[in-house]
Amino acid sequence: MPPSHPEFLIVGSGIAALRAALELADTGDVLLLTKAASAEGNTGYAQGGIAAAVGEGDTPALHEQDTLAAGDGLCDVNAVRVLVENGPADVEALMAWGAAFDRQPDGELALAREAAHSVRRVLHARDTTGRTIGGTLWANTSAHPRIHAVEHARATAIALEDGHAVGVHYLDPAGAKQTVRAKATLLATGGAGQVYRETTNPEVASGDGIAMAYLAGARVADLEFVQFHPTALQVPGQPRFLLSEALRGEGAKLVNADGEAFMARYEPAGDLAPRDRVSRGIVKELARTGKPVFLSLQHLDAEMVHTHFPHIAAACRAAGLDLARDPIPVSPAAHYVMGGVETDLDGRTSVPGLFAAGEVACTGVHGANRLASNSLLEGLVFGRRAGRAMIETAAHTWPARFSAREVASPRPPIDATGPEPTVEAVRDRMWRQVGLIRDRQGLQAAVRAFDADWNWLAARPEPASVDQARLASLIMVGGLMARAALRREESRGGHYRSDFPARNDVAWGFRMAESRD
Repeated sequence: MPPSHPEFLIVGSGIAALRAALELADTGDVLLLTKAASAEGNTGYAQGGIAAAVGEGDTPALHEQDTLAAGDGLCDVNAVRVLVENGPADVEALMAWGAAFDRQPDGELALAREAAHSVRRVLHARDTTGRTIGGTLWANTSAHPRIHAVEHARATAIALEDGHAVGVHYLDPAGAKQTVRAKATLLATGGAGQVYRETTNPEVASGDGIAMAYLAGARVADLEFVQFHPTALQVPGQPRFLLSEALRGEGAKLVNADGEAFMARYEPAGDLAPRDRVSRGIVKELARTGKPVFLSLQHLDAEMVHTHFPHIAAACRAAGLDLARDPIPVSPAAHYVMGGVETDLDGRTSVPGLFAAGEVACTGVHGANRLASNSLLEGLVFGRRAGRAMIETAAHTWPARFSAREVASPRPPIDATGPEPTVEAVRDRMWRQVGLIRDRQGLQAAVRAFDADWNWLAARPEPASVDQARLASLIMVGGLMARAALRREESRGGHYRSDFPARNDVAWGFRMAESRD
C-alpha cells in the first residue's frame, strides 16, 4: 500500500519525476501520482534523443554555445551552464542503470546531429529514445521499496498551509476527492501542448502543473514561447504524429509539391535551421504555393531508413505511406513549451515547499527556443537537482532566486454570465490566435475570450471530475500564454508577431514572470 504521509510527493512519472524519485528514495518514502498509466507522458514520446557533450571533439562549452544561440538571446546563462556541465555525468549514470543507446560497430556511441547543433552529440535508441530512458528509470524506481505509485490519480490543486505547499488534492481512480500530504512536493507534470488543436503531445499534456502552481501563488514565466515542431505527419484521419528532427539530421529534405527543396529560400541553414524558423519557412511555402509540403527520404538508402527509424516507419505505414519511398506530408504542430513554473537552479518555486522540474518548469535554460534534444537532458539534470534540494527542504525552507521580471496582471471584475467554455473552443482559439504567427488583433480577442472563461470558472466550485479539471487547466494555461504573447511586442524564438516581426533587444531583451494577484 502507498504511504498516506510520504516524506516526498511527486506529481508525474516522466524523466524528471523518476530521476528525482531515485535521488530521494534513500532518504524517505516517495509517492508518485500520475494521472494515466506510468508509461504515458511526453518522455515516452520523445523520438530523437538526448543531447550531451560525450563525443570526441565535443565539449560542454560548445554545447553551451549552441544552446545559447538557439535560445535567441533569452537563456539564463547559469542554467545553461548547469545543464551542459552536468549532462555528461548524468547520462553516464543513466547508462550505468541500464539505458542502452545505439552504438557503432566498434562499440562507440552512435551520435546523431540535429538542427542547430554544431556537432554530432545526440545519443539515441533508434527512434524511441524517450521510451528507452523512461523504461530504464521506471525499472529502477519500481524495484525500490520506498518508491510507490498511484496511477490514474488526477491532481487538481496544491494543498497550502500558511503559504507553504504541504501536498496536493487529487481525484483517485474512482473519482473520489483525496489529499496527500508531504514535506516537499515536486511538480513534474510535463508540458501543455494539448492547449492547441494541432499538437504532437499526448492527451495527458494539458498543463495541469502550470495551472495548479499559478493558482497556488507561484510565479510563472516565458509562457509566450511555444515551440512548434515543423514536421508532424499531416494525413486526414491520422494523429499528428511527430516525425523526428533526426530524420533531417540524417539527410531528409523538405520539398514542395513540385519536389523542390525550398528551405534555403527562407533560411541559410536550410532544413537544419532552428525549429521555429523551419516551421515558419513551411508556413511561408504553404502560403506561396497553396499546395502541401513534404518530407522526402527518397534519396537515402531505404534499408537504413527503415532500420534506423522503425517506430516512425510503422506510423507512416499505418497511414498508408512508406517512409523511405513516399513523400510524407507534413506541417507544424505545437510541440514544447519553453516557459512554465519559474524555478531556481534546484527546482524551487516561489511557493515554499513546492518544486518543479522538466517541461512544467522554467529555469530559463531554453530561453526563447529550445535546442533539439535538450529536453530529456533537462529532465535528467534538473530532476536530480530538485530531488537533492527537496531533501534539504524536508528540514528547512530555502529561498529561491529568480531572474525574470515580475509584471502586473490586473484581473477584470467577475461576470460569469457568458457561455460555457468547451475544450474544443479553447484549443481552436489557441491554434488560430496564439499559434505560430500572432498579431495584436488576434491576441486581444483571445485574451478577452479567456477572461470570460476564467470568470466562468471562478464562479463555480473546484473541478469535480477529470473532464472538468482538464478544461480548467487548458483555460488557465491558454489564458496565461495569450496574455504573455500580447505583452511581448517583438519576435524572438518561438514567439512571432507579424505586427512586430523584428527582435528588439532594447525594449524586450529580458524574460517576464507573473504570479496570481
